[in-house]
Amino acid sequence: MACRNIVSIVSTMQTQKLYHTKEKKSHPEKISTYKPNNWKYDHLLSLTSQYSEEKYKVKAEKLKEEVCCTFSDTHASPVVQLELIDTIDKLGLTSYFEVEIQKALENTIIYSMKSSSNHYATTALCFRQLLTEHGYNASQDMLKDLLHGKGKLPSDIKTLLELFEGSHLSMDGEKLLNNDIRLLSDIVDRFTSNPLAWRVRWYDVRTHIINTTQNSNNTNIPMLLKLAKLNFNIIQATHQNDLKDVIRWWRNLCIVEDLEFTRDRIVESFFYAVGIASEAQHGSIRKWITKVIQLVLIIDDVYDIYASLADVQQFTRAIEKWDPNEVEQLPECMQICFRALHATMEEICVEIQEQKGGPSTLPYLKQGWVNFCKALLVEATWHYEGHIPTLEDYLDNGWISSSGSLFSFHVIYCMTNKITNENLDLCKNCQEIIYHVSIIIRLCNDQGTSTAELERGDVASSIICYMQQENVSEDVAREYIKSIILDSWKKINYHFNKLSTSHRKIVNHVINGARMAHLMYHSGDGFGVQDGETRHQILLNLVQPIT
Repeated sequence: MACRNIVSIVSTMQTQKLYHTKEKKSHPEKISTYKPNNWKYDHLLSLTSQYSEEKYKVKAEKLKEEVCCTFSDTHASPVVQLELIDTIDKLGLTSYFEVEIQKALENTIIYSMKSSSNHYATTALCFRQLLTEHGYNASQDMLKDLLHGKGKLPSDIKTLLELFEGSHLSMDGEKLLNNDIRLLSDIVDRFTSNPLAWRVRWYDVRTHIINTTQNSNNTNIPMLLKLAKLNFNIIQATHQNDLKDVIRWWRNLCIVEDLEFTRDRIVESFFYAVGIASEAQHGSIRKWITKVIQLVLIIDDVYDIYASLADVQQFTRAIEKWDPNEVEQLPECMQICFRALHATMEEICVEIQEQKGGPSTLPYLKQGWVNFCKALLVEATWHYEGHIPTLEDYLDNGWISSSGSLFSFHVIYCMTNKITNENLDLCKNCQEIIYHVSIIIRLCNDQGTSTAELERGDVASSIICYMQQENVSEDVAREYIKSIILDSWKKINYHFNKLSTSHRKIVNHVINGARMAHLMYHSGDGFGVQDGETRHQILLNLVQPIT
């Protein structure tokens, strides 16, 4: 994104008050720059996969039993077993071998690694993925030998790549690799994009299968690859069935024609939901989260594009009271929007209660929507007043308007096996994680959509706020925003490692929301633009099986 684009827009804002107007936005078709949906729903609804059949699941179990024999090889060195576990993780097969992996780590590898000082790449791998990601607390001190005691980076690429990945698992307060992160990033940039800790693992599986097929000479790999390809296609078939369900729901809602100014992005919303919870058993969660994301897009567009300030003030009051009568005086499209939200959330909460038991989640989830709409109202007020806030004020409100906390509440309440007071309190216990996940979602969104949103006349983004506040260039502002994202990841790592094992499994799905933000906005606006990288990823992961 060229610096002059944002600079020229800021200049226009200052001289012509581009987004400073108190007039009612009554012609959304002249304001919205979003293109209509270009997915052919009938085609997606016609998708059928042979891998939905039970015989393929039976075949996968048989392959699993064959691979299990590899773990019982007492002659396998720690290095071989570490690399085997790493391959299993990257191929998306961890759920098949959780017990075997845990046993291998506890009984063999950790002890052996203590006496191994010459396998630098393996030490970095052990720190990066295996110890930290499999529930062990691993200090950066174990990497001191790799830096030769002087902070000097090793020279071989394999070790550098593992150090790069490990540096992004550092926690708030750890400093060993802090000074090396930028240098590591510069060195390995041509080999990778975002670090593994910031990526949604499921959406990397297909690439890892292809790369492993082409590059590995390990004798165990052919069996693993057979299982990985079969597992990918089985899970993809499950995802396709879920996708068809949410498309039918979206069509039956019958609101697209009445809300022409907003984004019809049910496929992208489902893609995001799969990234949050890709496991086959989480079909209900995927469908619930998809509905929430699509409704978030609609309401965000109502506040950003369509409604007057008076209208969104009244709409926010209606959300607070959760009363359809409160929107009767608003434009018809806003009434439709409210009724769709009201009916969908009531339905989701009934389904959660039927499946999970315990008290209704509606009071908790409703409050999430209230907070979200209040934050959007603050931004709408800034918009109508022509006000560019400080970055601090922007983020104090923006972490909520990002919808990250709203998603997080839904994920936690949907993921628990039973709704209890203890599980409901989990939202409070991991508030710091929810906050920093939301900050990352907000800032990744701003990095990918800033120019387009300003051209539409939306409220200033974090980039604009910092540029004006500090009188710096766009490049400087973007680098500063990146530093906030990195700092938020360190805090997430710190608080995540303080959670119990059972809570980590739930909260990791919350953190996937931040990982999906990196994916959706890495190459621009993954929701607003349908013909870019996001579409390619959807086709590969949700439509086309591996042959």
